[in-house]
Amino acid sequence: MYEAVCARLRALRCGVRGARREAGMVTSEYAVGLVAAAAFAVLLYKVVTSGQVSAELHDIVERALDARM
Repeated sequence: MYEAVCARLRALRCGVRGARREAGMVTSEYAVGLVAAAAFAVLLYKVVTSGQVSAELHDIVERALDARM
């Protein structure tokens, strides 16, 4: 695999025909990234809305609003 990567880098540096630049993700990579982002968002939502975390966040906000300057 190391040889293949080195050959690809040499081809890109030398401007060999057929070696195209990859700017961005292809559709399948985009889809996998989108699914991963959605799964992370759901996990984060579940953690933040859980009872203990919600109570801690509520306490932090209460203390911040009651702080004296």
